[in-house]
Order: sequence, then structure tokens, then C-alpha cells
Amino acid sequence: MSFQVFGIPVSRGVAIGRAVLVASSRVDVAHYFIPASDVDQEYDRLTRGRDAVTRELQGLKADLPPDAPHELDALLDVHLLLLNDTALVDAARQWIQERHYNAEWALSAQLEVLARQFDEMEDDYLRERKADLEQVVERVLSALAVEQDAAATGGAAAVVARDFAGEDPLLLVAADIAPADMIQFKRSVFQGFITDIGGKTSHTAIVARSMDIPAVVGTREASRLIRQDDWVIIDGDAGTVIVNPSPIILEEYRFRQRQSELERARLARLRHTPAITLDGQRIELHANIELPGDAVAALAAGATGVGLFRSEFLFMNREGELPSEDEQFAAYKAAVEAMRGMPVTIRTVDVGADKPLDRMSVNELRHEHVLNPAMGLRAIRWSLAEPSMFRQQLRAIFRASAFGQVKLLVPMVAHLSEIRQVQEAIKRVKQQLDESRQPYGEIQLGVMIEVPAAALMLPQLLKHVDFISIGTNDLIQYTLAIDRADEAVAHLYDPWHPAVLQLLANSIAQARKMGKEVSVCGEMAGDAGFTDLLLSMGLRCFSMHPSQIPSVKQRVLRADAQRLSTVLPRILDSDDPAKTATEVFAPHQRFH
Repeated sequence: MSFQVFGIPVSRGVAIGRAVLVASSRVDVAHYFIPASDVDQEYDRLTRGRDAVTRELQGLKADLPPDAPHELDALLDVHLLLLNDTALVDAARQWIQERHYNAEWALSAQLEVLARQFDEMEDDYLRERKADLEQVVERVLSALAVEQDAAATGGAAAVVARDFAGEDPLLLVAADIAPADMIQFKRSVFQGFITDIGGKTSHTAIVARSMDIPAVVGTREASRLIRQDDWVIIDGDAGTVIVNPSPIILEEYRFRQRQSELERARLARLRHTPAITLDGQRIELHANIELPGDAVAALAAGATGVGLFRSEFLFMNREGELPSEDEQFAAYKAAVEAMRGMPVTIRTVDVGADKPLDRMSVNELRHEHVLNPAMGLRAIRWSLAEPSMFRQQLRAIFRASAFGQVKLLVPMVAHLSEIRQVQEAIKRVKQQLDESRQPYGEIQLGVMIEVPAAALMLPQLLKHVDFISIGTNDLIQYTLAIDRADEAVAHLYDPWHPAVLQLLANSIAQARKMGKEVSVCGEMAGDAGFTDLLLSMGLRCFSMHPSQIPSVKQRVLRADAQRLSTVLPRILDSDDPAKTATEVFAPHQRFH
């Protein structure tokens, strides 16, 4: 049966493939692909897990006292029947053979199939047996965990693709995907993803855009409605998910896929074209990256530098162990050298909120125990609370500056005292490097404008820094008091809100007035729908995911920045800025 699920479009394009569900479970389940050569071995492992539970249940049954209630004996019989039913373990074998799922994933996938069948039963007694089935599966999963070192394969939502031999494209469906786990998509077989929760600027959405794969989040019930192996279409433009489409719909979307590929190929030809407006204004288009290897994609897209290196991704998926100074230095150095003399802006570790570490804060603070992590000990607050870790990161960054042009960016600044503490830490780090005779270059210091307090006190901040970078994602979140990862209020997240536009325009104007560099590194920078607006405000440096550079460059090449600036007052004074912008910007575009 064909049906649609609606959510929030976060990464454009069309993806067509079979659904791969990563279901929630009370037991931590690792999900990864196995090599074709290990299929039989993996099935044997699953069988051993079943046999171990069978022996356990049989032992419990044998040890029941003579006066034990008959219901207990009957319940153990039911569990033994379910455990040895061909519909469970034998059917799970198909997932191992055909999809190369690991044993835990195969068993969880088959549980999903059977659980739906139980839900559809009319008999109340039979329907309630689903709970027994879940208990049996969890026993087997626990037995498998004893045999297999779970740490070797990652957490509950960690999906690693290895030697996948299937032919059909795969789309991941999950309740949610952590930012650190999303990074693994860069080496995966998945061509799109769907989540129940999340917003347009949640970090899972940001990483999806950086990978340039279609994605829809905030669907609420997709992981419950979509079944394993369903054919699914992700319409990343409309935010629509079509499950089990008809042949006509399928062909229509395949045509759209081909058209999208042709458009990307056309935009790719702009790679070596300088981003210069019609009135001769040169625009810098920088790239946002998460890992050193992303610099290759940045160069391929025609980036003129790295405007944001999110260093926190070096700290994630490490089971509480922070990267050493040398490890960080090697990563920063690799990115700097890959950019061949172009500037690389490294942001100090920005953790907390929707990017928790396994190890958080001086007291091992856990993300889930914080009442409001977006307002808590995160970003520069966390770094200053961990002075040893912070100086270690600063030393690694300064050491890397000996190999190219490096800028240092501090996130979530709201107080002048934070800048002073950062400057003191830098002074101490330089002394340490001088004493150990380690070379380093000149580094410009900048701050991110992410909270209204920073935007409103910008004249004071600008006296102490060399440049600013406006993080529109958090600036919008904090200005409008909206959790950007919460789909329940996602409709209130509005980049066109008059208060947001006033803060943006004033920040850009004040920085330019004081002769300080200003860039925008939030999602607005990579959205071609905002390019004219930002140009009209005087912005001359954009930083975005490499995949977004071609479309923004095309918009820049068609714009007359001077003329655009003349209509900005109408937009800022409007009660409906988005509508007014549509009306006033259209005549200023010159299409080739």
C-alpha cells in the first residue's frame, strides 16, 4: 500500500531506495554491514545466541519449584516456542544473507516485521504476545552482546558500511541520528535519510547538507510507519516521503533525479569562475568542514578558504577519551596544507546542546542530565571550564599555523570577560611554545555572533577581536527562544523574522564601519534564497557547505550588490520581510 509521510525538508534532491530501519530498543544494538565472506559465520553467531537463551529458559523451567504457578511454566513454554519459531531466527538469516546485516541488526529487523504482524491481530491475547516476543529478542541480543565486544562496533545508532554487496540503493530511517553518528555517513552506502525528530538547522540536517544527500526530518512517525525493505522516495525539496510508490510516481521521480544531476553538472562548471557581482564586488565563498578530509571537497567546489572548521567532530565517538594535542595538530595541519595557502578558520570545540560528548565538563556532566543544555555549559563556557583541555587545543592550532594561514574562532561569546580569558590562554600558550621552541604563525582572533547579547554589544567586542563570524542558526534560535532541534516548534524558526534581520544588518554594518572582517557561517549563508539579502546588507564573505557553493556562486554572478543595497530599508521596515524581499529583489537579478 502506498502512502506519504510529511516532514521538514533539510537537504534538497530526490533519493529512491529501500528502507533500512534502525529501531529503538531497550538494549543497545550495533548496526553495521559484514563482508560477504562472513555471512555464514554471522548466522552461526546468531544461532549460538539463540541456543544460549534456549538453554537458559530450559534451565529456568527445570528449576521451577513444584508449587510454582502453572502460568509461569506456561509462559516459559511460550518464550521457548517463540525463540525456536522459524519466523524469528531463521527469517533473520535472510537479512544476514541478502543485506549483510550483522546478527543484532538482522534480529532487530525481523522483530520489527513480526511486531507489526502482532499489532494487526484481532485477538487480544495473540496481540499481547508481542511483549513476549520483544523479551525473547532482548534475551538473544544480550547473549550476543556477551559474546561480541560491543565497543568494537559503536553505539545504538552507529551505522558503519563495510563491503556491502547489495544492488538496491538504501535509505536510512530512524527516530533520530546523533551528529557524531551522522559523520559516518560520509563513508556509507546510504543515499538519504529520514528521521522522526529534528529541525531544519539541527546538526543532523547540517551534516546531511554537507554530504549533499536528500533528507527529511521531523516526520514524527516515519520509523513506525515505514517497514524494513519498503521502497521509499525522499523528496528533499518538498519534505515529502513516499512509501511504496506506484510505477508512474516512481518513474516521475527518477526523471527528476536525472534532471537534478544535469543541473549539478552545469553548476559544477562554475568552479573556477571568480565570485564577482555584476557591479564588480568580489565575494569570498568559503567552506564549512567537519573533518580534515573535507578540505578536498571544499577545493573541488571552488572554495576560497575554510570559514568554519568544526573542531568538535574530532572529539566525538571516542568513548570519553579526548584527542591528544598531537592528534589535533595533525588534523589541523592536514586541513591547512590541503587548502594550499588559503585561510582556514578553526573554531574551538563547540560541544553541548545537541552535540554532547561522552565526557562532558569538569564533573563528567552528562548531556541528558542538563535541564536546558542549549543554555548550559557549552561552547566557550565548557572550554574555559576545562583550562587544560583548552590550552591543549590552542597549542595544536597554533602549531598548525606554522604551515599556512590560520584564524581562531571562539563560539558563543556573550561577555567581554570570556574574550579576556581566551586572550590570557593564548598568551600562556605562546609562552609555552616559545619555551619549547616550536614554531607558530600569526593568528587572527575572532568571535561568533550567536547570541543577541553579543550582537547588541558588538561595538565593545570589536575592539578586542580581528573579525566576527555570524552563526545564524543559533542567533535565530536564541533570538526567537526556539529549540532548533525540536520539530514541535520548528514552524516558528524564522530566518525572515524582523528581529533577526535587524541583528544581522546591524552586525554586518558595525563590523564594516570599524574595518573588521565579517562573515556569515550559518545555514543562511548556504541558502541561495538569502544571497541577495546578505549582499544587500554589505556581506562580502559567505561560508557554507561545499555542496552549496555552486548555487550561491550562480546567484552572486547574477547580482548587482550596489542596487540591492538600495532596497534593503524597505525589507527591514516591512511587516512581512520575506514577501517584500521577493517583490524587490526579482527586478535586480540578471539571468544569463
